[in-house]
Amino acid sequence: MPAGLVISAPASGVGKTTLTLALARAWRNRGLNVQCFKSGPDYIDPAFHAAATGRASVNVDSWAMDRATISHLVSRGADADVVLAEGSMGLFDGVAARGVSGTGATADIAEMLGWPVLLVIDPSGQAQTAAAIAAGLRDYRPGVRLAGVVLNRVASQRHEDLVRRALDDAGIAVFGALPRHAEINLPKRHLGLVQAEEQAEIGKLIDEAARFVAEHVDLDAVLRSAASWSPQSAANGLNVTPPGQRIALARDAAFSFVYPHMLEAWRAAGADISTFSPLADEAPDASADVCWLPGGYPELHAGKIAANAHFRSGLRAFAETRPVHGECGGYMVLGTALTDADGVCHEMAGLLGLETSFAKRRMHLGYRLAELAAPMPGHRAGARLRGHEFHYSTILAQPDTALAVVHDATGAVIAETGSRRGNTTGTFFHLIAEDR
Repeated sequence: MPAGLVISAPASGVGKTTLTLALARAWRNRGLNVQCFKSGPDYIDPAFHAAATGRASVNVDSWAMDRATISHLVSRGADADVVLAEGSMGLFDGVAARGVSGTGATADIAEMLGWPVLLVIDPSGQAQTAAAIAAGLRDYRPGVRLAGVVLNRVASQRHEDLVRRALDDAGIAVFGALPRHAEINLPKRHLGLVQAEEQAEIGKLIDEAARFVAEHVDLDAVLRSAASWSPQSAANGLNVTPPGQRIALARDAAFSFVYPHMLEAWRAAGADISTFSPLADEAPDASADVCWLPGGYPELHAGKIAANAHFRSGLRAFAETRPVHGECGGYMVLGTALTDADGVCHEMAGLLGLETSFAKRRMHLGYRLAELAAPMPGHRAGARLRGHEFHYSTILAQPDTALAVVHDATGAVIAETGSRRGNTTGTFFHLIAEDR
């Protein structure tokens, strides 16, 4: 029977991902089968999980998914020895208005699955106050159970002793304390971690993290703190219709932000996915019946995309007879122009009138509920789609017919409506699920 555990923290940036990867690899090195999940709308961390465990990881999200969908997704851990769900942001951080089965908080997943929480606490600039924070998180929500704490970035033995004593007085177990260790810092850029597939040394980095954590954390005690878990059998609750029978999917360093559960759902429904690389000047497969451009980092590669005439002409030819859809970065590339960080304007595919600028940076972040005014690949007019938006680009022009009425998590209508023109559609949000 698998043992389930949630890795969370009081806030972002304290080491959740590093600890998750290290624990997963360390237990895998001991011969255990480890299955990871990511709580919340993060399309980068699952690839790191897969690199650490050798098993595909998927997202679970209480704002966008119902319990049947979450149960179906986590059931893949039924044959594992250990199941780890990495949280996002702080343990109780979500949106103000409840979504399908929660607010998107990691605590929702912990309570729903009955898995205790292993807290990563960074006590930099404090000592006993770290225990007060941990105790507050332990007591904040009765249905969420705390397993214990791993301290990260402790400054000295004296610092560690002060924090440990305070946590012990609060009745909170400390499984280990990690001193600062620059060698296992994961590189970052403006949308989060540099992707696993872009890091040639990722395996060595995870091995070093596993060695370091095994040296400073009681792995056996952490494993004993996990809850025995019997997955509930669940029918496929994904409620996903593939956008086509044969899907041409853009896939490279500029087009990589797609939720793994969506691709799996498409394949499970019988779709065939062929990938192509716009950065390698490849066009979509002519035998496909739909083309899908996911998000990613086109703003970092705008000059190359603009210069790749074979890709752009092939995409235009494809769109003359078949549907093309883009999400976020893919949507930007379907537009007329993209201005990079240096203020240089690059010509894009021109299938939509959208013009965007990365030089005028402003963060757009949050859950999105879209009510489609017209069909898009895989979804009928009137469908309610749940997704998440995270980008820094600014819309300079969005002249085409709106694809949807889009609301944020508070219900407010936002300007990023998506666009449609002929066979081409695009949105700034990344699709997670469709309401039943």
